[in-house]
Amino acid sequence: MASGDARVAGIAASIRVIPDFPKPGIMFQDITTLLLDPNAFRDTIDLFVERYKDQGITVVAGVEARGFIFGPPIALAIGAKFVPLRKPKKLPGEVISEEYSLEYGTDKIEMHVGAVEASDRALVVDDLIATGGTLCAAVKLLERVGAKVVECACVIELPELKGRDKLGDRPVFVLVKAD
Repeated sequence: MASGDARVAGIAASIRVIPDFPKPGIMFQDITTLLLDPNAFRDTIDLFVERYKDQGITVVAGVEARGFIFGPPIALAIGAKFVPLRKPKKLPGEVISEEYSLEYGTDKIEMHVGAVEASDRALVVDDLIATGGTLCAAVKLLERVGAKVVECACVIELPELKGRDKLGDRPVFVLVKAD
């Protein structure tokens, strides 16, 4: 976590928490308020860019849908390509997919065949790590084509859900740990 950086406090303060959404007992971490604050949004992107600009990353893989918000500006700033990891049947053309478990069933993420190569060094970007299922599927998908996943980067972590455990020894970098 980048907790030593004063910008993180502004980012954390810009995230709205909505109780009981989408169902009772959930404290929803709403990043739309972060996006409405140009300083917090810029600081978020800048902190990621500062961390990854010299790590030889060649591909930023954004997890649908909020990874599509943070991933492209990071990719552009570090000179990497951006690859969307999408829900099933959203990408035209040939895809490969990875299934993952949810508390109520399974889901899949997909990417275009050939979008990522064995020589690529990848960064996986999403807004939040909760149970880790989606990030784990993203990592497995990238590793299946031979890419080296350097790290997973998220704006927010819900530590009580232990998502890092599902990722094993794969590194995860977060800006804000939610209470």
